[in-house]
Amino acid sequence: MTSAPADSSAFAGADAAALLSALPDPAVWVRADGHFALNTAARERLGAVDGLAQNWALLFSVAAAQELRDAVAQALRGKVSCLSVTMPGAVAPALATITPAGPGAALLHFRESHDPLEVALEIMDRMGLGMTVQGADSRILHANTLAPAILGLSPEQLTGRDSLDPRWQAIHPDGSAFPGETHPSLVALHTGQPLLDVPMGVFHPAAGEWRWLTVTAIPRRAPGMNRPQQVTTVFADVTEGHRTREDLRRSEQRFRSLVEATSQIVFSTDAQGHFDGRQPDWEAFTGQSPEEYLAGRGGEAIHPGDLIESARLWREALQSGSVYDTEHRLRRHDGVYVPMRIRAVPVLNEDGGVREWIGSYTDISAVRGAEAALRALNAELEGRVAVRTQELAEVTRFSTLLLTAAGEGVFGLDASGRITFANPAAARLLGYSVERLIGSQQHALIHHSHPDGTPYPLADCPIHQTLRDGQNRRLEHEVLWHATGHAVPVSCVVTPLFSETGAVTGAVLMVQDIAERLRSQSLLQDAIEDLERSNADLEQFAYVASHDLQEPLRTLGSYAELLSRRYGEQLDGRANQYLGFMQDAAGRMRGLIQDLLEFSRVGRAGSAPTPLALSDAVQAVAHSMGAALESGQATLEWDTPHTVLAHAPLIAPLLTNLIGNGLKFTAPGQPARVRVGSRQDGEMVYITVQDNGIGIAHEYQERVFEIFQRLHRREDYAGNGMGLAICRKIVEHHGGTLWLESTPLPDPDHGSTFHFTLPAAPDPRRQDPQQQDSQRQDPSHA
Repeated sequence: MTSAPADSSAFAGADAAALLSALPDPAVWVRADGHFALNTAARERLGAVDGLAQNWALLFSVAAAQELRDAVAQALRGKVSCLSVTMPGAVAPALATITPAGPGAALLHFRESHDPLEVALEIMDRMGLGMTVQGADSRILHANTLAPAILGLSPEQLTGRDSLDPRWQAIHPDGSAFPGETHPSLVALHTGQPLLDVPMGVFHPAAGEWRWLTVTAIPRRAPGMNRPQQVTTVFADVTEGHRTREDLRRSEQRFRSLVEATSQIVFSTDAQGHFDGRQPDWEAFTGQSPEEYLAGRGGEAIHPGDLIESARLWREALQSGSVYDTEHRLRRHDGVYVPMRIRAVPVLNEDGGVREWIGSYTDISAVRGAEAALRALNAELEGRVAVRTQELAEVTRFSTLLLTAAGEGVFGLDASGRITFANPAAARLLGYSVERLIGSQQHALIHHSHPDGTPYPLADCPIHQTLRDGQNRRLEHEVLWHATGHAVPVSCVVTPLFSETGAVTGAVLMVQDIAERLRSQSLLQDAIEDLERSNADLEQFAYVASHDLQEPLRTLGSYAELLSRRYGEQLDGRANQYLGFMQDAAGRMRGLIQDLLEFSRVGRAGSAPTPLALSDAVQAVAHSMGAALESGQATLEWDTPHTVLAHAPLIAPLLTNLIGNGLKFTAPGQPARVRVGSRQDGEMVYITVQDNGIGIAHEYQERVFEIFQRLHRREDYAGNGMGLAICRKIVEHHGGTLWLESTPLPDPDHGSTFHFTLPAAPDPRRQDPQQQDSQRQDPSHA
């Protein structure tokens, strides 16, 4: 199927009346003689008008009719015209097109304005406002062009979205959330009442920032419906205005805070200098009522002696419009006059005239007091400075005398290491004159070589390191070189000097000759070595002597016993008594030799100490003393869960002696009680042996640890006086300490407590991982 070209010849055979009737817009056909015809749309739109048959122009207003007549005349001459005219009963103008309609005729075609909604949307665009139309479910049906731009969404994202959509981000001006159910559009739909100029903050996704809007929602009801079916929402972007108001609010807050922080009284007056309304600060300070100061009696609060001058300056400021700045005394509400500084500045109109005055009163009584105190302080400081100057002069003189008389050598060095000062002791120590030392490089002159004569590089010199890093240094064994070329052993202290900026400006070097000290140390070391050799020889002698003395003693004892058995019946009583004395003496001698031999053995153990459980050691001692415990109804308790690093053969006699003392030296009529306890303190185990015996007086508590020392007769308590000496030597051999606390009879809390320490055995759980690995690999640990 084809179509003919769209030109006028295609409608040549068409019925003009049919075409006019089919047009949806109003149309009027006019002939040159004034005859006209209306199509169906025109008759429906324009209706009947009186005199219509005579004059078609009566359809329009006078002004529009004249424009249309002129346009018809132009069309009759073959010219097309377009006009904007107002149709009867319409608010919006219509577009009229007047074209030639054949010889002697013209056609008027009226295109009425858009739908009112479209017009409204277009008007909102031109006004810079956003507008949406939402249905009863709050979904957006229509939106003008600016609405998506203001909200930061595309038209597709905006259309169909309702007010409850969780993607909306809205807040109140105070920053709190703006729930969707409180949105003006929803409230207007639910209540049927319009909401005007509601402030709302909305997050703008495209810009990534918050925008501030004023929102107006107007509900729309359909005819015959009580509930609104649509709501028209108009919103304006007022972000800039909101920011400006916030800036002004913050500025005002800062201003008020500044005023409150720096002033006691803030006031305002009109352009003529009279109080402008209530002045709360003035009322609070002066106690005047508004009736008093608003009636012009504010000056009564100013001190009479200051009133005339203050009033004169105020008049001059009012006349010139300049700043008013003065001081006077102001009466406080309690009647006390307070010195004040007053400052008032004019606030100008745009034309330069004074609109009002803003002023403040500041209490300067503290300033006045501070000034008086400062004057007194200055006078006092001047006196102190004079005294201090005198004291410094004395100190300087004394320091000079002190440095001159000092036995140690003192040098002053600048930042390059050059000597700037040297006292006489330094000159005597090194054989130079003070004049020769001053100005010389310290290292090059007296510190250039090591003790063996090899060169000492300046970079390695610790004195010059202090000049570089500003650190104090103490050098115990240094060598300075004497003018004659021999080395002088010294100890040095290097102290840096600093400028006000913290830079090192030099150092003070103090040196002391240690040649005599080194000689004394050498002699002391030789004496220590001789003493150690002597002690070793003595121990060896005691061991050999003790061992060799036992042989004749055994012979003596054996023959005395043999003599007693064979000839005892032939001897008289006195001879038998003498023989008994001989056997007892031989027994005591044997005990002394055994104790002395045991004492000499302590410290001669060649094997390394091993871990020893204290509980096992005490258990073994208790077993060996079973008979003594049972015969005397004595008790032995222990709580010793720790393990020590010790020589087991030595720990047994240690515990036996200490526990045996508790069982031996019992109080009359009381069974013996001995308790052994232990606790660990760092790397040592602290052990106590406590008894309820007769105790030891304070003056004898150290003496009992000496060899062959007894406090009681042998007839009362057996023993040779070696036990505690052996105990102390065993403990000290292990690196520990043994001491005693005791309370003697007749004190009711009598008894003795022996304290000693032994090294703790290492915890295998804390052993070095590499050592544990080696033990696992060593078959001896399997």
